[in-house]
Amino acid sequence: MERTEDLVVHEILKKLAPEDIGKVGCVNKRFNSHSSEEPLWIHLCFHDLSLTQPLDHLGNPLPSFKETYQTWREAFVMYPWPLVKRVKRCWDTIKTWLINNFPEAEATLCKGASESEIQELENTLNVKLPLTTRILYRFHNGQEIAQEDIDDSTFYSSLGVIGGYSFYSHFVNVHLLPIRQVIRETWRLKRHVGFFRRSKHVLVAASSTATAKSFFLNCANGQLYVGTRNLLDNGEMIPCVPQDLISLDHEVNSEQQQDAMLLWLEEHGRRLQHGFTKLIEERNTRSINLFPQQPPLCSMAVTNGVQVHASALLIPELVDLQDDVEKYLFAYSIRMSLEPQGCVINGMPFSSCQLHWRHWVIRANESVVSDVNGEAVIGMYPLLCPGDKEFVYQSCTPLPTSSGSVEGSFTFVPGRLAEPKGGPFKVTVARFPLQVPDYLF
Repeated sequence: MERTEDLVVHEILKKLAPEDIGKVGCVNKRFNSHSSEEPLWIHLCFHDLSLTQPLDHLGNPLPSFKETYQTWREAFVMYPWPLVKRVKRCWDTIKTWLINNFPEAEATLCKGASESEIQELENTLNVKLPLTTRILYRFHNGQEIAQEDIDDSTFYSSLGVIGGYSFYSHFVNVHLLPIRQVIRETWRLKRHVGFFRRSKHVLVAASSTATAKSFFLNCANGQLYVGTRNLLDNGEMIPCVPQDLISLDHEVNSEQQQDAMLLWLEEHGRRLQHGFTKLIEERNTRSINLFPQQPPLCSMAVTNGVQVHASALLIPELVDLQDDVEKYLFAYSIRMSLEPQGCVINGMPFSSCQLHWRHWVIRANESVVSDVNGEAVIGMYPLLCPGDKEFVYQSCTPLPTSSGSVEGSFTFVPGRLAEPKGGPFKVTVARFPLQVPDYLF
């Protein structure tokens, strides 16, 4: 049984910083024994790094938690420790969600890059990566998705941890690039596009399909940008993170140093964690879908048992800031389903209903720019039955302004169009916003 004074010493040591614990251990043999006890280092590893097993930053097992803590500090000795802990929390949030929901994508994350690999990138591209981006790469060096697999299979092209969307024939799914690919693809752009020869931008994430969507980190100001339709013509890009949040000032509190890459991934992790962004399965392929799934950017309405969710997002790779009429392109996603009790008209339940007509009112700011009436949706007349999967379709609309909205209604008939069981009824599509967001993914 432990003596009371030993328990007191242990509790005191738990409240000290690791550096101070080391100093206490130098006092005498007894304190050295106390400062080396495994429960103390288990506490420190969990408190600082959320570790429940003795593993190094690459996931390799170590013999003890004391050695684990020492190994971590040595591996990141050149970086502020509070910033290392913050970056680890960011990756932990994303990885935990991936492991629980999308393990096949988590398996594509590479182990951390070495300092020599990061130095090679900086020397080859003549840039200096922001501090937090360097630490992000030390934990995970992008994703390993073989190009031949991308070309041959939709499955592999859907494994991007940033995710994407589709509408009509436009399919986008964004993955994080490993350093060797950052170097190769950035050099390719520098050779062929004049703007990039003079800039400090490096390509850090991209869509793996022919419909290219590319993200560039500006190593000079720490901002992350996404390319527009005019990227290759004149280097047109849109910032992905609010500029006023970025701080590369080394004089500030080390944990508050932050470039756009860290802020971007932290925000992405929060959206995954809170269900704002979700996993979808289409044609036996799973992917992270970027259409908002929670209010206020997602609307929901139920009419006579028909439930409709609707949301939209900006498609930055098809934006044209030079065009005053169709400057922004927004895609929208509509999900409809029938509640378990079926379609209820004037208190009478029906086991199915089928869509016949749609009516859309699209606004730029508060001005109506489109009022559309027409049959079907994307040429389809979905039949809804209780228990069936949601019917989902995506479409798009251009807008001359950075904000607007869509609202409208669907006209259904109970039963089927070929055998209606009653008169048509309207189903509300609640108003949902079209807006350029603070964070672009």
